[in-house]
Amino acid sequence: MKTKDIRQQEHFDASPEAIYDAIMDSRKHTQFTGDTAKIENKVGGSFTAFSGYASGKNLELIPGKKIVQSWHAEEENWPDDYFSKITFDLKPDNGGTLLNFTHEGIPEANADSIADGWITYYWEPLREMMKK
Repeated sequence: MKTKDIRQQEHFDASPEAIYDAIMDSRKHTQFTGDTAKIENKVGGSFTAFSGYASGKNLELIPGKKIVQSWHAEEENWPDDYFSKITFDLKPDNGGTLLNFTHEGIPEANADSIADGWITYYWEPLREMMKK
């Protein structure tokens, strides 16, 4: 299977700790995405987001700094037992946070829609939540 990687960089007007907590806290994650998330906030813990559309395990967690997860999507062209890898790297930046995001090993047929989905369903609503 051919795969693609995506890299995105986003700035948020909130601390790295606030961004980390929004991603890793089930209630906050559900709040900013508008759909159910269940997250075990520990290495080896599992997560689901968007009512089970996305699922995986936490591979590395450094509070306020880094999140690495295996990631599976319930999507056409995505094999049932296949996991990609996502990394959220959070750095303080001008009173806010610079997020360097990578999503490695996306099935090629899904890469463009997944890349757009991160912007539409994660970064934009997360930015809005951090303004409140």
